[in-house]
Amino acid sequence: MNPYALSMLMSSLAMGTIITLSSSHWFLAWMGLEINTLAIIPLMTKMHHPRATESATKYFLTQATASALLLFSTAMNAWVTGEWTIMNMNSYTPTTILTIALAIKLGIAPFHLWLPDVLQGLDMMTCLILSTWQKLAPMALLILTSYQLNANLLTLMALASAIIGGWGALNQTQMRKIMAYSSIAHLGWMTLVVSFAPGLALLNLTIYLMMTSSMFMMLMTLNATNMNKLSISWLKTPTLAASMMAGLLSLGGLPPLSGFLPKWLILQEMTKHHLGVLSTVMALSALLSLFFYLRLSYMISMTSPPNISNANLAWRKKNNPSLINPILVVLSTMLMPITPMLLM
Repeated sequence: MNPYALSMLMSSLAMGTIITLSSSHWFLAWMGLEINTLAIIPLMTKMHHPRATESATKYFLTQATASALLLFSTAMNAWVTGEWTIMNMNSYTPTTILTIALAIKLGIAPFHLWLPDVLQGLDMMTCLILSTWQKLAPMALLILTSYQLNANLLTLMALASAIIGGWGALNQTQMRKIMAYSSIAHLGWMTLVVSFAPGLALLNLTIYLMMTSSMFMMLMTLNATNMNKLSISWLKTPTLAASMMAGLLSLGGLPPLSGFLPKWLILQEMTKHHLGVLSTVMALSALLSLFFYLRLSYMISMTSPPNISNANLAWRKKNNPSLINPILVVLSTMLMPITPMLLM
């Protein structure tokens, strides 16, 4: 892609998110979301492949539906209350429609079916943007309006997301689909706690962004799009394979890695609100996710693939060293010591 076009699209992506984050008016927030959607579609179709075109079409249709619902709910709220302020959503019907619109935008179950298919048709860099940056604006709106939304509906969607996110990835071999289901499961945890403690949802989002970014950057370095390619990664870059194993276990939420921190704090918050059964179901659903992360870790570190090790693919290339990846790996695995500071 032309560097000038690419810089313009990336600037538009940044501008769309910043407009949504800084707005107090629903129309401005909607406009930011639209700029975001329109800026990423050319990035999706830059591969000139039927799968990429299909992904871009699916993404456009789902996001357009979500944007229409969001505009409809805010217009209905303005009709009832007489204002377009984000912080003033008091009517039951507009808040329910808004919850559904934001769930479609984010890919929360049961509105998650577009996410794995869209990610599967894209290149890794666009997948990274879609899984991280594109979650910021809708998640900010969800956190801002969390105390006005229907808590029961959010809890049901969170439970469905955590279960489907764990269950859906069990049978997958493609890394992009596995990361999509991982995203759905993590969004379930954020949606669960957003009504009770928005600060915890923000912490979970921050750690999710760091873990997912580091994972996608490692997959890009290894050029691994499926499990077979992942199994020969230790032949190419042993250090990166070890880092990836730690990153996967962190995504699964194993202590003492960073991924355990938000899950622990969320379960603690749920038990404070006397939601023991819900906490138990969420913890069990995390085991489903942990199973496929452990399977990937096992494939990276403990299996010897039936490939000829001196094949062209397995040669160790000199990659240009980047400081971003090691920093992200450290942050996504070693944040547990800051727990006392967060609890204070």
